Amino acid sequence: MNSRFFKMALVLGLLSAIGPFAIDMYLPALPAIGQSLGAEIGGVQMSLTAFFLTLGLGQLLYGPVSDMVGRKPPLYFGLGLFAAASVGCALAQDIDTLVLLRALQGLGAAAGMAVPRAVVRDLHTGTDAARLMSLLMLVFSVSPILAPLVGSAVIAVSGWRGVFWAVTLAALAGLAMIAAYLQETRPASERVESSLGSACRAYALLLRDGHFMGLSLIGSFAMGGFFIYLANSPFVMIGHYGLSPALYSLAFSLNAVSFIGASQLTGALGERYGLAQVVRVSAHAAAAVMLLMLAYYLAGGDRLPVLIVLYLIASAFMGLVIPTTSVLALESHGAIAGTASALLGTLQMLTGALMMGLAGLFTDGRPLPMVLGMTAGPLIALALTWGTLGARSRQTCPAG
Repeated sequence: MNSRFFKMALVLGLLSAIGPFAIDMYLPALPAIGQSLGAEIGGVQMSLTAFFLTLGLGQLLYGPVSDMVGRKPPLYFGLGLFAAASVGCALAQDIDTLVLLRALQGLGAAAGMAVPRAVVRDLHTGTDAARLMSLLMLVFSVSPILAPLVGSAVIAVSGWRGVFWAVTLAALAGLAMIAAYLQETRPASERVESSLGSACRAYALLLRDGHFMGLSLIGSFAMGGFFIYLANSPFVMIGHYGLSPALYSLAFSLNAVSFIGASQLTGALGERYGLAQVVRVSAHAAAAVMLLMLAYYLAGGDRLPVLIVLYLIASAFMGLVIPTTSVLALESHGAIAGTASALLGTLQMLTGALMMGLAGLFTDGRPLPMVLGMTAGPLIALALTWGTLGARSRQTCPAG
């Protein structure tokens, strides 16, 4: 069982990580891209925001299509589009072209985000699904550890354009992996009627499901705080604190290590205490740690180790919240798992893009505006946890 779980998690995690790899490799290059293309911080951040927007919206398409035609065809199309757009990004000569091509790149990467979660739901529910999802997150979360380090090495050798050639190769490897190792988990007998109407009815059903929406938004806002860190940390840590791209990559990787380690506990904790209780406790703890960090900076503190250590702790609790809310949200929607996974992923990406855009209005390269945004996400997630799981605790996923 463990071997089968790990093999499936490895395949799904690597497919899910190709898009985020294109984000995380890119981060150490943001200041250099601005200098190379003559763009301001806001313009460079827009290339990141555009990727997140289409990464979110594209899932609305891939999810229902994967319910209608199976899980593999949308993956082939999406990774093909991602590879073509990556080549274009490597050749871009101005920031507007780069933003457009990053949007197309995100649209392709959306397939790798929506479909693997649906495959998990095809195969398992309850704590078994939580275990598989956490293993998927283990592989998926290697991206924020390795990608910035690989990105800084690639940048040192070939400049920022080399990052996009590297992710092109990753996409081609992903296409080969789908053909060789991924079995179709949505047989023809289970596919819903192939029509726009069926997709609209499925989305309408999900949007009316307050429990699904609440759980999806808890994970979305928890992740949204991280997206603000993602967009602003290169400028804060490299520009304000004076880290080199390589040291910044190491500092960034620590949060991913914390997230990964904690996410592996979701299955065991879920069996003992119930998945809903895991979310409630972790959401409270993440918000408390972020409030402590915000209080430190509001009081005039400005030490990098405090930022790193406190966010390391907060990331661990978010590593329990995000995969667990995904499992709970999909639990009751196996018949339309692809569509439900797509809406969940879209809410996560669009929430993150919105929060990045709002935070970008106040970005000045100093830590405090970034920390304000990073704190807002977990606080909103906590409020949603009270509303979603307070009265429904006995109806959510059982411990066994």
